[in-house]
Amino acid sequence: MCGIAGSVWASSSLSIKKSTLNQMIDVLEHRGPDDQGIYYSPLSSENSKLGVGLGHRRLSIIDLGSGHQPLANEDETIWIAFNGEIYNYKELRPQLESQGHRFRTSSDTETIVHLYEQYGVDCVKYLRGMFAFAIWDEKKQRLFVARDRMGQKPFVYRLDEGRFSFASELKALLQIPNAPRNLSLSAIDNYLTYQYVPHPDSILEGYSKLPPGHCALYENGQLKVSQYWSPPFEPGSSFSDSGLDHSDSWTEKQWQDELRERLTEAVRLRMRSDVPLGAFLSGGVDSTIISGIMQKLSSQPVHTFSIGFPIKQFDETSYAREAASLLKTNHHEQIVKPEALEILPRLIWHYDEPFSDSSAIPTMYLSDMTRKHVTVSLSGDGGDELFAGYDRYKAVKIGTKFDKLPGFLRSIIASKIWQKMPSSVQQKSLRRKVKRLLSALGKPPEERYLTWIAIFDESRKQSMYHPDFVKKLNQNSSIDFLNSAYQACPSRDFVSRTTCTDMLTYLPCDILTKVDIASMSSSLECRSPFLDHHVVELAARMPMKFKLQGKFGKKILVDTFRDILPPSIQTRPKMGFGVPLDHWFRDELKPLLHDTLLDSNSLNRGYFNPDEIRKLVQEHTSGAWDHSYRLWSLLVLEMWQKTFLDPAVVPSKRPGF
Repeated sequence: MCGIAGSVWASSSLSIKKSTLNQMIDVLEHRGPDDQGIYYSPLSSENSKLGVGLGHRRLSIIDLGSGHQPLANEDETIWIAFNGEIYNYKELRPQLESQGHRFRTSSDTETIVHLYEQYGVDCVKYLRGMFAFAIWDEKKQRLFVARDRMGQKPFVYRLDEGRFSFASELKALLQIPNAPRNLSLSAIDNYLTYQYVPHPDSILEGYSKLPPGHCALYENGQLKVSQYWSPPFEPGSSFSDSGLDHSDSWTEKQWQDELRERLTEAVRLRMRSDVPLGAFLSGGVDSTIISGIMQKLSSQPVHTFSIGFPIKQFDETSYAREAASLLKTNHHEQIVKPEALEILPRLIWHYDEPFSDSSAIPTMYLSDMTRKHVTVSLSGDGGDELFAGYDRYKAVKIGTKFDKLPGFLRSIIASKIWQKMPSSVQQKSLRRKVKRLLSALGKPPEERYLTWIAIFDESRKQSMYHPDFVKKLNQNSSIDFLNSAYQACPSRDFVSRTTCTDMLTYLPCDILTKVDIASMSSSLECRSPFLDHHVVELAARMPMKFKLQGKFGKKILVDTFRDILPPSIQTRPKMGFGVPLDHWFRDELKPLLHDTLLDSNSLNRGYFNPDEIRKLVQEHTSGAWDHSYRLWSLLVLEMWQKTFLDPAVVPSKRPGF
């Protein structure tokens, strides 16, 4: 696991100096504390149309002695800066050697170089893993970049006239002298809807994120972005292997057998490491299955890790302890009291963009603890999206049944009169969930789903926005991002389409961003077997009836792996990995909330109606309403601006360093 940065330029006036390239990778030191390197070729020779600089920070995992990067082929005409892990590199190597390629290292990185020599830009189709890389082709004077299928590894870039620059994190690009820092207003609008800034956009104008499953060529001053893979939800979709060609007629037992085989293989490949590894174990279905498979494949007790909280509704340690006891892992547990005032500045700096999924806080604590023992940890990320584990999919299923009712019944059920019924202050109360469900039933299915998942829905945003800000938004519509994902799988049932949409949006933009940034802030590599594309393709083709049955999501996961799941975990309700935001804003974070959101500089930025911000704060702190998630989003946005926009120079070190 590493950090990468670099640039190619067409004129000396646009060149990136060596010192700047070193600054760009220095700011990524947390991603790769073990080694660093650069490849630098200025515009000097007659044959050179472009200058190029590639930078790399290394976290040593595979081939500790000879995996230095940037790495080249035999005649040094092809150079790569690579972040990630290729799990099938050993399987790819013999074929490449038989085709005449000669290896100088035992690293997975060199496998990519020879694959590119052999297959060109199609090399990505052979890779099984998580990756973001840039390949400089000296002979063709072009830069080829790619991101893994699911979006586990980040890739941010900026395209200027005559120059293309890239990095693992936005803050590295901001080290380039005179790098613009103009806030994108549409990104603010999308962020307040989703709690993240959706790809391919960035919070800053002119900066972009390469979407998952995409690659790009920068050649002759032009950037061509293309998609090389998408989850095959649609009938007739092509697969990476032929094992699913006749899956339409499979029995449930056949699906279970194939699931067990593919997930076990995915875990086995991810246990390849030259450094100590372990697993996150929350006590949920997904992490217990991954830990259980690891233990079955290991001759020694696997190290597992969990954290707990003093507040009962946020503590899962008893389930993790029970799972570890059944699996006989070497379990590590720590009870922490999250100190938001202490960790918040660190969180803001590491995430680069406003990112308000509050579970990033416990994920950082868990990563800190885990890194004290191991360098690599496996996780259960992806299980909910692949196998319908979220409670909201049950609401989506109810919505599909509602849509089939006669018109007069739909009118009664979706009547606005239900909005006048009393609602609990508690964010996750049953009454509040029912009211939220009923309030959106009359909308089109896609719009209904956005209403359910949005932090600020459209009506609340419009009441909060300053009129001048609304005019500048230029008719931005947050639902466009969601709709484009729904269009990727038009013919399946709507619940399946929604899991596909979450796989293309929420999973890479929220869950995987959260885990990548939090784990790498501690120099910890996190691997996710559920996101192996052979497992994803199986889940994409699987009928929903095997995933969501009655009130139980992930039914096939539980049925397939009952032997490694304690009975209490098989039937336990889904529990979020959260922190007590509602209490914090009424107690220890109340002064910060007032000092930050009600500060004159914040109120006068011109985005929001000051009276509406004051109202949100007052309603929450008085106990009249729970606005904790909305206030957290606003607090993170304002603190991000104070960190990245207000200073004359972007900070190159995280707070406390």
